Amino acid sequence: MTIARPPFRADHVGSLLRNSAVKQARRQHLDEHSISREALTEVEDEAIREAIKLQEDVGLPVVTDGEIRRSFWHYDFMQELDGFKFVERDVATGHNFKGANTRPIFPTITGPVDFPADHPMLEHFKFVAANTKVMPKISIPGPSCCHFRVSKDDIGHKPYSDDLELLFADLAKTYKKAVQAFYDVGCRYLQMDDIFFAYLCDPKIRAEKQAQGLDPDWLIEQYAKMMHDAIEGRPDDMVIGMHMCRGNFKSTWIAEGAYDPAADAVFNKTGVDIYFMEYDTDRAGGLEPLRLLPKGKKRVMPGFITTKTGELESLDSLRRKFDEAAKYADLDQLGIAPQCGFSSTEEGNSITMDDQRRKLELVVKTAEAIWGSV
Repeated sequence: MTIARPPFRADHVGSLLRNSAVKQARRQHLDEHSISREALTEVEDEAIREAIKLQEDVGLPVVTDGEIRRSFWHYDFMQELDGFKFVERDVATGHNFKGANTRPIFPTITGPVDFPADHPMLEHFKFVAANTKVMPKISIPGPSCCHFRVSKDDIGHKPYSDDLELLFADLAKTYKKAVQAFYDVGCRYLQMDDIFFAYLCDPKIRAEKQAQGLDPDWLIEQYAKMMHDAIEGRPDDMVIGMHMCRGNFKSTWIAEGAYDPAADAVFNKTGVDIYFMEYDTDRAGGLEPLRLLPKGKKRVMPGFITTKTGELESLDSLRRKFDEAAKYADLDQLGIAPQCGFSSTEEGNSITMDDQRRKLELVVKTAEAIWGSV
């Protein structure tokens, strides 16, 4: 059987709502210590098979594991890298969203960073690939996350605290190893969620970085170089996607601001093939930055369909948005995906399983209506 290859017209960011069985099993294993790791894995495996079937049934040409084995979209990957240690602190909150706060868990860097040969997400990908009839994809945090989410005081490895560019260079090497490792286990579609390009478009966050002695525009260039160096020289048959948003936790958000400060670096300096861009509210600004997308094979998946609420967008309204987007980028270089994942952390957004299914069905319906295929 021939499996269709990306880029697709219909796609999604990756995370899906956890069912009640997974939530219960995680609580029993991690909090109550009443079931084994093997028992939890069995529950996760079954939930992932169900999630794969959902994606296939709605007609998506690509599936993920819904990040169902994870607590956070990013930390579960980062904590398995060499050089990282996560600590839970006796403070009120972790990251402050508009209306909700994450648990007080913080990444620290304690030594040289590297990608271990036994990183568990390699096995996570292999499970998806073994249980689907379409293209399997895995989403991991992009390299910028390993800097942006670590406070200056938590960079405990002195060579890095003295020289950020050394940290950036080592992160690029770490991710280059990760790219090859995923390729070696059969991954041909790897997505890196590099949301902090969008964060650095927020005037408030830009001011915060300046107060820390960091030029936000310099950071954007450094983050683009990390991504470029990490994926440069990858095999020709490996496609790299990148997601950008402004925060997604229990249907809340952190950042706002148009993509303008980062658009040129994102489109022209990262080397990425497919861009998943949040565009479900005015917080994302206008579509004008799409004019910087170079002509050719790159593709943007504007996130006109929100995952933060269950209200279903109309096909007519989505058509109008694509008419507007086509003023700045060739319609043939566009596709459709939701604005973000449905469950960036295990808590999930404030929507139902049925809402999630209808949103995914709308992704497929929109692609078929505009391009005639997914």
